[in-house]
Amino acid sequence: MQKIIPHLWYDKEAIEAAKWYVELFEDSGIIHTGTLTDTPSGDAQTVDFKLAGMRFSAISAGPYFSFNPSISLMVACGSPEEVDILHSSLSAGGTELMPLGEYPFSKRYAWIQDKYGLSWQIMLVEDMKEHQRIRPTLLFSEGVCGRAEEALNYYLSVFDGASKGYVNYYQAGEAMDNRAKINYSELNIQGNQIIAMDHGQGGDFTFNEAFSFMIPCADQTEIDYFWDKLSFVPEAEQCGWVKDQFGLSWQIVPENMEDILANGTQEEVKRITEAFLKMKKLDIAALEKARLGK
Repeated sequence: MQKIIPHLWYDKEAIEAAKWYVELFEDSGIIHTGTLTDTPSGDAQTVDFKLAGMRFSAISAGPYFSFNPSISLMVACGSPEEVDILHSSLSAGGTELMPLGEYPFSKRYAWIQDKYGLSWQIMLVEDMKEHQRIRPTLLFSEGVCGRAEEALNYYLSVFDGASKGYVNYYQAGEAMDNRAKINYSELNIQGNQIIAMDHGQGGDFTFNEAFSFMIPCADQTEIDYFWDKLSFVPEAEQCGWVKDQFGLSWQIVPENMEDILANGTQEEVKRITEAFLKMKKLDIAALEKARLGK
């Protein structure tokens, strides 16, 4: 099971966006869709999908959070033509952050926000075997600029079996913001590759709940462990959501939660939704009692 699942928050477009994304990548598809009724946002549509073999989850739950470039999806491409095709598709109706062209780190690269606001970095690489096809990329900006290395080391301590990959530092005078230290680093968490870097110009945006990471947990002990390790903002604790010391949002959930919500009866889903909306840290035993109507 994929240990970290990127979760995307949309106003109303989650299913529409997921259907568009899966058309653009190989080994992709919609896994299932569902509806959570009577949430604070009303009826919220959910969708689980796969892009290039990676699991994603998304929800349409109102205009409360918006994507920004602090988290993007870096896509490794094996040919310039592939870069151009993805750029043409994903940039339609979107915004160019770094125009398509040649850069010191890649002969063909572009950074864009698509029409839904989600950021993509599309990059030609020399050896596809050395790169995961899609990698979430964390850009430490604004108040957390300069803390990418601290975060990298902290996540290494939190996730069992995590390992550090290539790390590159800004040279003297290279970054406009003197807090910035790392211009590229790789973290592998149980087969999930994540990139972390400091914003060389500091930036005026930072992490929010629009892009979070779900951690499916086998039992209550595992939920308790990740909750203790990743919850640093008490007021952000709600429905399994926490926020760590860097402002990054996580959802700590039972590993069968998506299956129950997707395949349970309408009444089971309603009871479980009512139960978890009242919780901060999710209680597996209480959720099971709700599912059974006890």
